[in-house]
Order: sequence, then C-alpha cells, then structure tokens
Amino acid sequence: MAAIWARYNAMLEAQPLLTKALTSLTGFTVGDIVAQKFVEADKEYDYMRTLRLGSFGFLVHGTLGHYFYGFLDSKMPGTAATTVMKKVAIDQTMANPIFGLIFFGYLNFTEGKSWQQYVDKLKADLQTAVVGSWTVWIPAHTINFRFVPPQQRLLYINTIQIFYNVFLSFLGNKEVKEETKEEA
Repeated sequence: MAAIWARYNAMLEAQPLLTKALTSLTGFTVGDIVAQKFVEADKEYDYMRTLRLGSFGFLVHGTLGHYFYGFLDSKMPGTAATTVMKKVAIDQTMANPIFGLIFFGYLNFTEGKSWQQYVDKLKADLQTAVVGSWTVWIPAHTINFRFVPPQQRLLYINTIQIFYNVFLSFLGNKEVKEETKEEA
C-alpha cells in the first residue's frame, strides 16, 4: 500500500492535472457502477451511462477541482477556523450550484437531449442536488480545508465522491416526470 501511495504522490507531483483528472474518472466511474449495481439493480446495466459519468469526472470534475481549489487556496491560504468557514461557504453557495448546472448540462449534452429537457431537469432536480450536497460536503469540506494538504484535496474529495456519486448518478439519470414539466 505504501508503494501505491508513493506512486500516486509521484504522479501528483509530476502531472497534477492529469492525476486529479484520473482520480475523478475513477470516483465517478465507481460511483455509477455502485449506483447501477446496488441502488438500481432492477434495471439493465447501462454501460454508456458509466462512460458518461466517468468522462465527466475526467474531463470536467478533475480539471475544475484542480483549478478551483488551487484558486481558493491561493486567495485564502491557511487553515484557521474563519478561513475554513469562508472556503466552505464559497464552495457550497457558489461552486455547488454552478457544479450542478455543469453536471446536468454535461449529461444532457452527452445524451443528445434538448435545451428544454435541460431546463426541465434543472427545475426538477437542481435544488435537490444542491441541498443534498450540503449534508455531505459541508462537514467533508470542513475537514478537507482544515486538515488535508492542498495537493491531496481532490483525492480526499474523490474518496467521498464515490459514495456521493451514487446519489448524483441516480439523480442525474432520473427521468423528469411529466407532472413536473406541467407544473412549471
């Protein structure tokens, strides 16, 4: 295990963006596999869904996480309680809703859905995603910003993200019901 950890850290040092993108690819892929195999076990396994979620992790989440958390740390260095609270507040009130827009937009685009279907999805599920996120990410990011070294943050996040992605995968792939569309 020590050798794997050393190799990961060497990759993180040599190619931080690629390493974080691969870490996010793993987190989103595993999260979707768990969601499909255990939460939605009654449905036929959708390999394209896993590919969509994994590619989102690689192309979007890892890259955004690398730059966003790097930016946040550069503007608010340190681990004092007030700094941690500010970082968590920014992450959950600004980045979290934007992440939801990007996440649902990416899935919508890669599934070939229309703009109206994207709007309907946001109306139906964005609030649930944002509020659901608070139960996981407020305590997780409090620990993250207080105790986790900056270079290890995305690994820590992706470890938790595997379990959170079960929720995201389910929510992201839940069909918008006609009643929801008519209520708008």
